[in-house]
Amino acid sequence: MRGTSEVSRDAVLAQFGAVATAAGADATLLAEELFSVVDALDSSGSLRRALTDPARSGADKDTLVASLFGALHPQVRDLVSAFAQRRWILSSDLGDAIEDAAVEAYLASAQSQGQLEALEEEMFGVERFLATERDVLSALGDRAASPDARAKLARGLFGASVGPTTLALVERAARQPRNRRLANALAYYIAIAAARSGKTVVEVTAAVEIGAAHRERLAGILRASLGCDVQVNVSVDPSVIGGMRIQVGDRVVDGTILSKLDEVQRQLVG
Repeated sequence: MRGTSEVSRDAVLAQFGAVATAAGADATLLAEELFSVVDALDSSGSLRRALTDPARSGADKDTLVASLFGALHPQVRDLVSAFAQRRWILSSDLGDAIEDAAVEAYLASAQSQGQLEALEEEMFGVERFLATERDVLSALGDRAASPDARAKLARGLFGASVGPTTLALVERAARQPRNRRLANALAYYIAIAAARSGKTVVEVTAAVEIGAAHRERLAGILRASLGCDVQVNVSVDPSVIGGMRIQVGDRVVDGTILSKLDEVQRQLVG
């Protein structure tokens, strides 16, 4: 999402933040209904176009939202209407923005119960598990299986080891990853959670698992270097041979042995 669409999303989300926070634990109900709206938009191109058509008046869009989503919570209807009355570069951006609001509602619920940090750790734990268990990742992302079957598998795998809000997000990613791979959907949710807690996500790739003490020292170095709190996500990739690859957004610091060998080879060839 970019440009006008990003401005539209951020403006409405800024207003919704207070609503989600005030809802407390009940914000999960708002999240579930918002995801149902996302599903409706994803399944109907004509609906997306109708709600993002700049030629339609705001009143007309509000009436359309009320007629289609009248059974939903009034705060959900108001939010969808507010989104619809903004301007969007692509009609699909509307669904993306409402998905962001749904995730924020889940996170607000977790935060109200003092569980936001635990949710971040659980989500990353799921992500790391799936990175090493490729067969499981493939099964959860199998588009030949029904969405319900994928969600049931996710519930069976993680239901006993994570909290209810984390499980709801993992099930959602398995059931409807939308146009993303499952791993990308989970990473997207983790990034939103980190942003809500005021952290910068740092992706670290190492040849072997990094212990808790080492990870904390690394986090301290990164906090001092970046000048902000960080969420350090560590992935293991034996192919890097040694060292670490550290990525913050689009910035990459590659200190792996493999990258150094590649550099030597380039110098020899050159």
